[in-house]
Amino acid sequence: MRFRNAPPTGRVEPPSADDAAAWIAGAVQDGWFTERPEVVVDRDEIIIWGRVAAPDLGADATEADRAAAQAGRVNQFREDTRQDRMRVARQIEHRYQRKVAWGVRCGDTNELFTHLAAPVMTRLRQPERQILDTLVDAGVARSRSEALAWCVKLVGQNTDAWLADLRSAMTRVDELRKQGPNSTD
Repeated sequence: MRFRNAPPTGRVEPPSADDAAAWIAGAVQDGWFTERPEVVVDRDEIIIWGRVAAPDLGADATEADRAAAQAGRVNQFREDTRQDRMRVARQIEHRYQRKVAWGVRCGDTNELFTHLAAPVMTRLRQPERQILDTLVDAGVARSRSEALAWCVKLVGQNTDAWLADLRSAMTRVDELRKQGPNSTD
């Protein structure tokens, strides 16, 4: 039996990863990346993004050629460093008690290698479920879960514009309240 104010059971928080970016910068082999890796940490996973040099194809290369060359460079990096990346990832996982994923940026190409997909439980009322079902019915997503992930990604991509619109709307609501029937102006 669980009491109302009892601490949650089950999940133990992993150790702090405040120094993870510095530790990883020291653990990554020189020459892997053209700049210091970007490290993104949450309670479940550490993602290490590194930039590799884009192939020089000359001025007359098409965008398709550039994209193909960048994809080839990313693939070659993945294959050439696999064993060493796995060794470093095991050390990171032991130290910080989180899964590790690697991502590579090359020119305009960003590729994230095998990474964690964490289930998230939420309770949705019918209007929210209908939105997800519409996305599924329209073929935007294959399931409610995928539709919800799509919505989260969309909000994430548009956060700044959306928040600016939200703030503007809140200002307008405040102005309308001041003009309401109880206004003293």
